[in-house]
Amino acid sequence: MTRTPASPRLRRTVRAVVLDDDCVLLCRFRPPHPAVPAGATGVWAAVGGGVEPGEQPLEALRRELHEETGLVVEADPPHVWHQELAMPGLEGEYDGLVNDYFLVRTPRFEPRGAFSDEQLADELISELRWWRLADIAGYGGPDLFSPRDLAAPLAALVAGDVPSTPVTLGL
Repeated sequence: MTRTPASPRLRRTVRAVVLDDDCVLLCRFRPPHPAVPAGATGVWAAVGGGVEPGEQPLEALRRELHEETGLVVEADPPHVWHQELAMPGLEGEYDGLVNDYFLVRTPRFEPRGAFSDEQLADELISELRWWRLADIAGYGGPDLFSPRDLAAPLAALVAGDVPSTPVTLGL
């Protein structure tokens, strides 16, 4: 008898590529966040988080943006990127992540969400910061970006090239 392997248990997340002209708002995850590989000091990634049971992706996106940045999004933003990452043992029960990224264009604002500094720290978020595309492309510091080649797909969005179907991202 041949057994079919169990399908992977994937944690669904939503992320917002929050753009103001050529700047993107990123959050910095610190260890021991699962996005931060061993030996790294931190990972800069798009704001967002997990889709809770019974929650629709855009509901989760709106909730996460409000919690982390204070930004309220009324319209349905375009789904621009898709990423699947193998991360066995994630949160003790998942085999990996599925990140779906949505483009949110907005004038620059000072991020201050519903979460307190302590709640952000509990989420292992140490900082929120606006990054210029050129600064991401030329970065040589100790932190990483997620995805690692963030500058390339971000450049297309900054240039106004919004894909009609989500672009698949690597690590």
